[in-house]
Amino acid sequence: MGNEHSQIPGIEISEKVIEVSDFWSQHHACIDSSSDVTIFIGDLFVNEPLWKLSTPLEKFSKNIILYRHPSIIKYISSWQKASKFYLAVENVTPLSHLITKMNITEICLGLYSILKALCFLHEKAMVSHNNICLSSIFIAKDGNWKLGGMEFLCSYKDLSCEFLSKSKNYRYNKAIDNNEDTFIKHCTKNLDFIDVYAFCVLVNDVFKNIDEGDVKIFKDFCRNIVHTSEISNRPCLKSILDHAFFRQAFINIYANLIELPLKSEIEKTDFFANLKQELGSFNEDIVASQLGGLLVSRMVLINETARSCLLPHLLVPRKNNEDSLFSEETFKQYIAPKLLRIFSVRDAQIRLILLKYFPCFVNCFSTHELQECLLPELLLGIKDTNNELVCTTLHVLADLVPILGAEIVIGEKIQNSIVELIQSRNDLPERPRPDGEEGDTSTEELEQSIEEDNNWEDWDNQETSVDVNPIQESASTESPAIESILPSINITKTPSLSKPKKILDITELDIKNQATKVEDENDVDFFQDMEPVIENNKTFLLDIPIETERTIDSKLCAINDGNEDGWGDDWE
Repeated sequence: MGNEHSQIPGIEISEKVIEVSDFWSQHHACIDSSSDVTIFIGDLFVNEPLWKLSTPLEKFSKNIILYRHPSIIKYISSWQKASKFYLAVENVTPLSHLITKMNITEICLGLYSILKALCFLHEKAMVSHNNICLSSIFIAKDGNWKLGGMEFLCSYKDLSCEFLSKSKNYRYNKAIDNNEDTFIKHCTKNLDFIDVYAFCVLVNDVFKNIDEGDVKIFKDFCRNIVHTSEISNRPCLKSILDHAFFRQAFINIYANLIELPLKSEIEKTDFFANLKQELGSFNEDIVASQLGGLLVSRMVLINETARSCLLPHLLVPRKNNEDSLFSEETFKQYIAPKLLRIFSVRDAQIRLILLKYFPCFVNCFSTHELQECLLPELLLGIKDTNNELVCTTLHVLADLVPILGAEIVIGEKIQNSIVELIQSRNDLPERPRPDGEEGDTSTEELEQSIEEDNNWEDWDNQETSVDVNPIQESASTESPAIESILPSINITKTPSLSKPKKILDITELDIKNQATKVEDENDVDFFQDMEPVIENNKTFLLDIPIETERTIDSKLCAINDGNEDGWGDDWE
């Protein structure tokens, strides 16, 4: 039986009970906080004659291990702990919890799935289920119906009056034929009569509140089977499968998708050529929920006709009035999770098809799914030996950069290695002052400087006037406007002050005390215009004769010319 007694590591079982039966309770569980599963917990010992060799839950576990079918609940693991037996299966919900929310198409498709599973058990495995009812059917995460309740399953050779008599008290009473003990004694063929009867009862239960159109016809058909007292007049399971109710267009599409590996290339071509138009006539939510997994299966993705006629409408979510099967919301809810699992399949053919349409459905994944699930798979693709795969993967990674960021996609610390040398004129920073020949002072700057010098109203009247002519070296470059406005500049120098004043700008004091080296007027300094200018204010340096007897210890010291007026004891 393999690993049926090995407990799943990292599993967390919820204490909340979803469903309770005579033999077990159903719970939800999570593996490593990521994968959801369903746990059935039952007693390890049952004091009943029918369960001497194994408990009902143990028998359920062994049967789903032995009989595998797409419409039979999927086994994961089982183990014993203390006096309890644990069975882990795929994440499922009891049909009784969801049946009231289903429409006719969903129920019809579900009944078809259960009927296919029963045909498999009877025709291939030669066993009888013996307990078809609402409590033995579950709904998987993808919406498909799954057959469970396999604790009463037995082979044809073990199907006897004794077995039916011992199990009668635990089976669904409404689905038990009153004459089954008599029939089993004389019946040598059509041993599926027990499940046929139970299935017809199930049909009336699921369509309890629906009684119109094709549903009414099929319910009447099943009701006649239940009321037939002669077993030889009852149809077999395969005959029910051929009923017109299961030959509807939607059911035909479902059946063809399931049986696709058995069909010839001509049949596949005819099927996929018209599939888009047929699917467009149904509700997109029903198509996505019931057929989504089959539509993105490998057999569909690798088919040439499907790639040209179906995939452009299947893998491209509809925006505005595009001719696609699914809207972006429907695609995100039903198709995207299935594609997420397919990306882990490392088949070059499949991967190339998915990458081709990846830009169309990338927005249907969350940032977490893109970063944690898809990005690692894509990064493997750029290291492949297939050049086409590498090239296509790189294009897809480029589409992820605006969403995840370059640092996440590249996987390394990024840096600004390539700068933009050519900037637009509006982005260029304003220089504090031009250099070289561009350094001509404007008229506005000179006028502002004169106004600042004339605003020294609080200085004493003892002033000495110094006439300074404009600098001759730059006369050739100065504008005529400057010469006309300022033929000469009169700067007053006050050796003593009446009282201290707050100096607004330290550079003003610096200019008035700066010593200028006296140079020969004929000595031309060719590098004058190349000297960097650090000052912020646009002022001029003037040639002021330096008195040799004065000594300036600091730029911030006042000029000591021997005059005692102005700077007296009041400063102290």
